[in-house]
Amino acid sequence: MTELAALTTIKDLVRWGVSRFHEAELFFGHGTDNAWDEARLLVLNALYLPWETPQEYLDCRVTDSERSAALSLLQQRIDQRIPAAYLTGQARFAGLDFIVDERVLVPRSPIAELIANRFEPWLERDPEKVLDLCTGSGCIGIACAYAFPEAEVVLADLSSDALAVAEMNIEVHGLQERVETRWSDGFDGVPGERFDLIVSNPPYVDAQDMNALPDEYHHEPEMGLACGEDGLDLVRRMLVEAAEHLSEDGVLVVEVGNSMVHVMAQWPEVDFEWVPLKLGGHGVFVLSAEQCRRYQSLFMDVG
Repeated sequence: MTELAALTTIKDLVRWGVSRFHEAELFFGHGTDNAWDEARLLVLNALYLPWETPQEYLDCRVTDSERSAALSLLQQRIDQRIPAAYLTGQARFAGLDFIVDERVLVPRSPIAELIANRFEPWLERDPEKVLDLCTGSGCIGIACAYAFPEAEVVLADLSSDALAVAEMNIEVHGLQERVETRWSDGFDGVPGERFDLIVSNPPYVDAQDMNALPDEYHHEPEMGLACGEDGLDLVRRMLVEAAEHLSEDGVLVVEVGNSMVHVMAQWPEVDFEWVPLKLGGHGVFVLSAEQCRRYQSLFMDVG
């Protein structure tokens, strides 16, 4: 009996994956944050079992073909440093499942926490129109459509490839009547339109952080990550133009991650509200439409 043939149960395969992941010093940051969850996710996927599979199932024995399938997936993760979501073709965000591939970033935004709380206390009423700018897979906008069942949602992105994935996710979730995609460079694709809620997870990684990213991130589209020396090339444009696309009592929510230090340094006079995130993550700010109007000239001076 070979060493690998000794792996007879689901739990054996997961344990083997955890050990090999630690040995290979993989990075976890694309939906999971530890080796156990990542190995469990891949093994269950190879066996056509859902993530919610009861713990006692892990003691079940596997067939030879099932063992081979699971080991192949685990080995790909090790050898190629491909994020697990790309290997399985799906990712979970805000409690929902989404199709993903290397045309879009793996969903992981802490904005999911704000969606779960329906953007309280910033929204004064349920939004009628929502814009998810730089939508990628469409996960943020589609999750907003679930949170606000009466809202019309626009998923906008510069990448036609990303929009193709977003359209698949709209169809999977059966939201064709309320959710649509738009090709858009910044706000160019929504001329003259105003929204009660604009949410964006734009590219914001600065040059220094791009150079230090683990290998896993280099499987993601660079245009979804990098955005200039300080990561704020697109954010500057958004701040200048947001006032023209928000309703009277609208709200702008933007994730900038580590580049929040550049935001604070660039606009020290602006009272950005940085959201305290209980579930992890950082660098999400909120501005009201009134603030966007008040500071628009200041944003223009920098932009």
